[in-house]
Amino acid sequence: MNSLFSSLPGTSAANQLAVAIRQKCTPEEVLNVLKDLPNPNQEEDGDCRFNPLKIDVFVQTLLHLGSKSFSHSFAAISKFHYVFKVLAESEEAQICILRNMFELWHNHQQMMCVLVDKMLKTQIIECSAVANWIFSKEMNAEFTKNYLWEILHLTIRKMSKHVGRLARELAEARERLRRAVDEESDGESSSSSDDANAEGSSGQTKKKSSKGASGGLPGVPQDDKERPTEEMVERMEERLEAAQADQKNLFLIIFQRFIMILSEHLVRCDTDGRDFNTYWYRWTIGRLQQVFLAHHEQVQKYSSTLETLLFTHDLDPHILEVFHQFVSLRA
Repeated sequence: MNSLFSSLPGTSAANQLAVAIRQKCTPEEVLNVLKDLPNPNQEEDGDCRFNPLKIDVFVQTLLHLGSKSFSHSFAAISKFHYVFKVLAESEEAQICILRNMFELWHNHQQMMCVLVDKMLKTQIIECSAVANWIFSKEMNAEFTKNYLWEILHLTIRKMSKHVGRLARELAEARERLRRAVDEESDGESSSSSDDANAEGSSGQTKKKSSKGASGGLPGVPQDDKERPTEEMVERMEERLEAAQADQKNLFLIIFQRFIMILSEHLVRCDTDGRDFNTYWYRWTIGRLQQVFLAHHEQVQKYSSTLETLLFTHDLDPHILEVFHQFVSLRA
């Protein structure tokens, strides 16, 4: 048995890595251990932008060593965050990380939920990668298990909170900028009025000027840091637009995958002459309805895009009905 495992690709590197991590190695030393591992994607005409063997060895070794508790796992992820970022630059690489996490922790559903949440928070993986992983063929056997849908909803909520935070920060920055401009305008008007009366009360003006210098000039914010510039606001607008584009893309991925698997099921049942209204079908339709209802405020913003690209008139009526029900509720 030992000789069987020792012949597996990456076994030697995994043993070296385990020893190095136990000896408190640095992220750079981890990358050095992994650097000579061959890339299977080069032999299989796969995505050469990442090395799945490096990810396999690193993720499974690290998470195994951190398996004592949630806090041990979190500490391991935080310490070697840089390694995750280097190995997982593409979405396929991020999905590979999730597959390895599942392979190690498939019997501990709560651990998988908290690890995905942690990796989303630390931006090791993106929301779109989680959605594509959930709907991948490798997860077919898990599809009707509740934990997987808990992961999907926490992913959607994470994205929604991110967009909401950026929108609030932008609104606050715009308001601070507007107030600062108004204060400057009021200050300039006050200065013009003072200049008009300067000749008749020069001595009095000097006293007022000295008071103004010590107490703060009119129209100038007390804390310059509180006042955003127009360039800062523009950058915040760009960040919000990028986040909204990511959010729209996330919903497009989720609803497209629902449509694909439901359409395949309906076509297969029609071809085989079987009743489509199975337990799996009712479960999946119910989950589709749940996504619409649980995240209705966010989905509503992109309903016209969804109708144009996905929920078109040529879609199977059983699936299209779910979308029409959602639209009618929001009408």
